[in-house]
Amino acid sequence: MRARLSTTFRSLTVRNYRLFASGQLIKLIGVWMMYIAQDWLVLELTDNSPTALGLVTAAQFVPVLALTLYAGSLADRFDKRKLLVISNGAWAVLAIIQAILVATGVIQMWMIMVFALMLGIAQAVETPVRQSFVSELVGKPLLPNALSLSAATFQTARITGPALAGVAISVFGTGPVFLISTLMAIAPVIMQIQINPDALHRKALVPAGEIEAKIADGIRYVRHRHDLLLPMVTIAVIAMFGYNFQLTLALLAKTVFNTSAATFGLFNTALAVGALCGALAGTARKSRPSVYLFLGAAICFGVFAIAVGMSDSVWLVLLLLVPTGFSTVFLGQAANQRIQLGVDSAYRGRVMALFVLIFMGTAPVGAMIASFIAEHFGAQACIWFGGSISLAAGVSALIWQLRHAGEKLSLQVRPRPRLRVIQAESVTVA
Repeated sequence: MRARLSTTFRSLTVRNYRLFASGQLIKLIGVWMMYIAQDWLVLELTDNSPTALGLVTAAQFVPVLALTLYAGSLADRFDKRKLLVISNGAWAVLAIIQAILVATGVIQMWMIMVFALMLGIAQAVETPVRQSFVSELVGKPLLPNALSLSAATFQTARITGPALAGVAISVFGTGPVFLISTLMAIAPVIMQIQINPDALHRKALVPAGEIEAKIADGIRYVRHRHDLLLPMVTIAVIAMFGYNFQLTLALLAKTVFNTSAATFGLFNTALAVGALCGALAGTARKSRPSVYLFLGAAICFGVFAIAVGMSDSVWLVLLLLVPTGFSTVFLGQAANQRIQLGVDSAYRGRVMALFVLIFMGTAPVGAMIASFIAEHFGAQACIWFGGSISLAAGVSALIWQLRHAGEKLSLQVRPRPRLRVIQAESVTVA
């Protein structure tokens, strides 16, 4: 057990990474508390309107479409630690102002939309910089472990934040939840200031100039790399249609099962428990994950999402959200690690920005599609429809990969059942 724990958490032996991870954990718990409180507040202000909730969700991610690629070029040209301090500081200031407006009772729907957009701008800059900064904190040998632990940090916050928010909203209302979350948003700024720049694993920064050309270079680099293009295209489809739980779980709790904010919190917690297990499952990985591991996770996610959408019991939904959360994060981490461990360091910022763009930038479109389906056919139809599209994307990507590599699948029954990938001259286990 001691050996297993030392393997799982080995990146935490690096002081800079400990500071980074602890700051992120505190902030993300507060962020999830704020998101839960915000979704509930929107439903209260708009008489349970799925369209209003979809508009707020879309506003949070619209800046990703406009700014993420630019932020990736900044990450390759400037000090990532300083960029993170600036973007996290901006997030904290905006969150504090919004919390004061909520606590004083003067908040209106249009204000929520404005803050969602402005917070999205800070997030659009912070996310690709943070993604590419992890390699500087630990170096390439520890990068798979550090990426998995970063995902585990995110999912730990998803477990703690919604659970705390659901109870706090029921007892105190939305105002105190916003105030607590803003205090927690300051943590990463404090921790990142304490990071030792001399201990970072840095490569030479790209000289300033011709930003547009540099962004285009990153796009061309990915376009000519099938091993990077496949996970990006697959994730783009799944993120757009399948990763809409922030919107659908709120509607599922309030409009389908007619329950309280506490049940909404439980739904998010169940999803996050599985997601945390999925993140920890990847901590022992020391090399680049197989493309078939990624595709298997994509197919599993689609199957579980369909099952959640077809469930008619609160307890069955809670049960199914655990494996759904596992496959969600296992899939995302497999894509992230496959891309990060396959990209040249000089392009990492721009490539990760492109990954963030397709992973998060599809959310505005997905949120509007999901809200339309939920408005006309219900939240359950929205979930199983997204799962069906995700399953189709995973199967299509698998067929694409097999044809591109000249391989085929074979089911072996004895001595034990397993799926094998048969190549022209050799046989390997998928």
